[in-house]
Amino acid sequence: MAFSHHFDPTVLREYDIRGVVGRTLHPADAFAIGRVFGSMLAEADRVAKGAGAGDAAATGGGAALGVGKRVAVGYDGRLTSPDLEQAVVDGLRASGVEALRVGRGPTPMLYYAAAKLETDGAIMVTGSHNPPDYNGFKMMWGRKPFFGQQILQIGKLAETGKVVPEAAGGEQAVAIADDYVARLLTDWDGGDRMLKVVWDNGNGAAGDVLEKLVASLPGEHFVLNGTIDGRFPAHHPDPTVPANLAQLIAEVRARKADIGIAFDGDADRIGLVDDTGEILFGDQLMVLLARDVLKEHPGATIIADVKASQVLFDEIAKAGGNPLMWKTGHSLIKSKMAETGSPLAGEMSGHIFFADRWYGFDDALYAAVRTLGIIARMSGKLSAVRAALPQVINTPEVRFDCDDRRKFAVIEEVAARLKAEGAKVSATDGVRVQTPDGWWLLRASNTQAVLVARCEATSSAGLDRLKAALVTQLTASGLAEPDFSGSHAGH
Repeated sequence: MAFSHHFDPTVLREYDIRGVVGRTLHPADAFAIGRVFGSMLAEADRVAKGAGAGDAAATGGGAALGVGKRVAVGYDGRLTSPDLEQAVVDGLRASGVEALRVGRGPTPMLYYAAAKLETDGAIMVTGSHNPPDYNGFKMMWGRKPFFGQQILQIGKLAETGKVVPEAAGGEQAVAIADDYVARLLTDWDGGDRMLKVVWDNGNGAAGDVLEKLVASLPGEHFVLNGTIDGRFPAHHPDPTVPANLAQLIAEVRARKADIGIAFDGDADRIGLVDDTGEILFGDQLMVLLARDVLKEHPGATIIADVKASQVLFDEIAKAGGNPLMWKTGHSLIKSKMAETGSPLAGEMSGHIFFADRWYGFDDALYAAVRTLGIIARMSGKLSAVRAALPQVINTPEVRFDCDDRRKFAVIEEVAARLKAEGAKVSATDGVRVQTPDGWWLLRASNTQAVLVARCEATSSAGLDRLKAALVTQLTASGLAEPDFSGSHAGH
């Protein structure tokens, strides 16, 4: 029977495939992803063989040509993930691929398995930090992120039925968790200092791995919501939202802990609170990590996304590094790291990428181990490091609706007006405008029909001027003023 499949157009996104299970995402979609992804690997292999060994690298790497293709597959703790994982495996096998099933765990554990086992690709079934009724897929092609046009290609090939003839692939269960935890512990560099640490797993996919990790780390460890539960009964699994850190903050203060660490649903993003219970945002954590990494890699390029504070870029330069502002999006950051040879990169959203002693992918568990090592070697408290940073005032990240067909045009219109005015603009991702007061950012989301804005200033009066300048540009393009409520100091 000929294969053909139509995806709901809303699920094929820039960095992943994601939807509401039973409404826009179904096991049939998971099967199609496996069937088409496996076929793409087979086609790349055929092209590479025809092109000769010199062009083989262009296909994404992986196992030697002529060897059966192998794809690592994992899944998170959502209630719908086991069924979707089985369907992906069935699709891969139907394309002649061998599926290496690593089981339930965090996304970075799957990335680790792909690196360690040198697979041709990897597929993680995960809804990440989205509500319980969502699920989705994150993928790797060789050692590289699979995103953008590659994801759209899955939709096109499924629709037209362009897949390899059905074949009998295989599967095997691979126990990787103990190996992954052992490798995490290899990079512990904090000596024997007994830190007191509170962890909030948020009922996410890291639970079992986290239990193994804290059993072997020095110090006192208290794990909140360690049980993996796809209903997320304690709170939403997104550590970038302050309300989701309330339980962690209270526990850190009650126990007088040195630090609190939170993960998102699949543990590729991290959230931190210091010893006083104050939140350290992604760019503030990056200051701490960058200073440490630059001791070993003086002059290295350190990458952060356009939403990060100017304080981070300034502190990287002060520490002897080369700060590079890049586009928001974990796949885009990973690709830029590989291109520049950067040892460290991070996003405001809590994706932290280490190529220094690690594999270049975003891993909240690894970032936690490295952060704890730094704190263990420090003479003072984490709160003192935070308090010593230059104080700025910023708005939260403000997202407001703008039609998909209009959002990029708005950015172009604003950029053209700013250029005519002679403004100091970075056009890396949208427009980031530098003024004597600070900066403001306007960018189009790659994944939703929204525009994203943010402002940062050294004074409240300066922040008001930046917001006014941004609103002037939005008004000129026929858009209403966004709600900037919730501006906060100290970050």
